[in-house]
Amino acid sequence: MREFLVELTTTVPEGTDPAEVDRIRGAESVRAGELASGGHLVRLWRPVGELRSIGLWRADDEAELREKVLGTLPLWPWMTAAITPLQPHPNDPGSAGTAA
Repeated sequence: MREFLVELTTTVPEGTDPAEVDRIRGAESVRAGELASGGHLVRLWRPVGELRSIGLWRADDEAELREKVLGTLPLWPWMTAAITPLQPHPNDPGSAGTAA
């Protein structure tokens, strides 16, 4: 699987019932757990003071990531995504075979 850095910004449509927002956010939490268990969601961060998420995600390619992974998130219809495909860096301290 390839890795992707994904920035997600959620904008709830004005006038949406707060109870519906809470229900969808609950479902989002459940689905994120499922995607983590399946190896697609690796890490997730929220910048301090911001209402967006930055995550490390895995999928076979960007089409799978958009359609079969991110597209299954309950909040996806309200999200915008900036997706950056990643590749290993030769100086990555977390990778085996790193040059000294």
